[in-house]
Amino acid sequence: METIATRRIAERFSRLTAEQRRVVYQKIRAEGLNPSQFPILPRDAALQERSPLSYAQLRQWFLWQMDLQSTAYHISAALRLRGPLDSAAVQTSFIALVQRHEALRTVFRTAADGEVEQVIGSTPLFHWSLTDLSNESVRNREDAAHAEAQRLCDTPFDLTVGPLLRVGLIRLADDEHVLVVVMHHIVSDGASLQVIVDEFVEHYRACLAGEPSTAGALPVQYADYAAWQKHWLEAGEMERQLAYWTQQLGDEQPVLQLPADHARRADGRYRTARHAVELVPNIALGVQRCAQACSCTPFMVLLAAWQILLQRWTGQDDIRVGVPLANRSRLETEGIVGFFVNTLVLRARLDDRASLRSVLADVKEASLGAQLHQDLPFEQLVHALAGDRSLDHPPLFQVMFNHQRGDFDALSQLPGLSLQTFELGGQAAQFELTLDVREHADGRIHAAFNYAAELFDHETIEGIAGHYQAVLRALVQTPEQTVGELDLLTDLEKKRLQGWGAPSLSPLPDAQPVLSLHQRVEHQAQQRPDATALVLGEQHMSYGELNRQANRLARYL
Repeated sequence: METIATRRIAERFSRLTAEQRRVVYQKIRAEGLNPSQFPILPRDAALQERSPLSYAQLRQWFLWQMDLQSTAYHISAALRLRGPLDSAAVQTSFIALVQRHEALRTVFRTAADGEVEQVIGSTPLFHWSLTDLSNESVRNREDAAHAEAQRLCDTPFDLTVGPLLRVGLIRLADDEHVLVVVMHHIVSDGASLQVIVDEFVEHYRACLAGEPSTAGALPVQYADYAAWQKHWLEAGEMERQLAYWTQQLGDEQPVLQLPADHARRADGRYRTARHAVELVPNIALGVQRCAQACSCTPFMVLLAAWQILLQRWTGQDDIRVGVPLANRSRLETEGIVGFFVNTLVLRARLDDRASLRSVLADVKEASLGAQLHQDLPFEQLVHALAGDRSLDHPPLFQVMFNHQRGDFDALSQLPGLSLQTFELGGQAAQFELTLDVREHADGRIHAAFNYAAELFDHETIEGIAGHYQAVLRALVQTPEQTVGELDLLTDLEKKRLQGWGAPSLSPLPDAQPVLSLHQRVEHQAQQRPDATALVLGEQHMSYGELNRQANRLARYL
């Protein structure tokens, strides 16, 4: 279809009433077309300053109103910069960024009719702070720098007042600084951070050279996308995609019960800790080769291994994992800062008798189907399927898998500066466990396990990271073996288990056999399954449940 024709249809479509859009949508679908083929257009003049929210923004607004002090949806990044830095040029570069991207100068308010709207300011305002610690001792200034960076990350945003971008520059010495950037998720996402990095470098270089930036005005902004999305989804696309997801996920939404080291909190609030590893080179190479051999992508291989590990760890066979998708299928969205990312729920039904190869084939099929139905806003899926929500766990899934490619390569082009990541302290956890996987251009693969620090010991997550590599190794080297045959334990873990199982005393001659601890528990579970076996604070566990949990752990080991 000609580009000029699709634009004309899009222009007419935007001017129709809601009922007329539904009629046109049905005709478009009957011709085998889909909304992603039609361009995003600048919104009407009446919506330039006040526009409706996207579906993703509405969910963020709802979550923020439930907990005004939450920092779980802050997007934070920090870098240590070494070399001569022009702080004025840094500030000027961010002013140019905010001026170019409407989302960064947007706040959210309830209109007179009760609807929430995004209000776009004309002035490029953001919170800027410059902290000078150069007179402190080396040890004190490092501690103070971490404290200041943490303060910037942990200070809640007020979505009704803004600004929703916070930039802090911490001066440690004449040639050493820490740059901290914090945004609220309602105006940004992970891909937006890449846009910000690329444009910041461009603006900074131009500023130092005394030249104008080459970045021109954007043809469309995030609010234009929000209006475009609303029109198409409400015309009928939402119902079509919801039917697919309802069939995929079914009526029952099981909760993934991760075996935690510590009791769960009633309020569900945790701090995030992080354990990062680089995959062994032969495993990283194996992932690439396995993907080629199976006509799939490394994402599918890495996700399949994660779902297999979760099945072995929990003993549950219905594994649902949340997967964020950039949701920038339209070319004009690639260079825009905004909350585009959408979360998909990928389900795997696993059987111990299934081969690893067949599991990968199922994950491939589920992933391809999800990509064809990626536009349904997650919040609409929650509304349709979650039913009565519980505050002690997120709806539809409890574990995330985040796959990314590439690096912030543009940062290496900052004139006269070398940089490294500045580690931020634990931030509020959105989920009990998230696996972030990043593929690099040189073939390396990094995996970072973000976990609720109050729930899991570091040693536990360290073990999980090792087991993940074990699953990947089996998947790429011996895909014909079954899920139940997987040997996840390291030699050290096997020796430790053997030590635990070794008898401390030899039985006396002719003595009656003595039941071991696990045999006693099994006996009590048969005789008195509902009797209390364990008490921890206000939590109780029966013998029946204790036996089931023990069998689940044994199955995993």
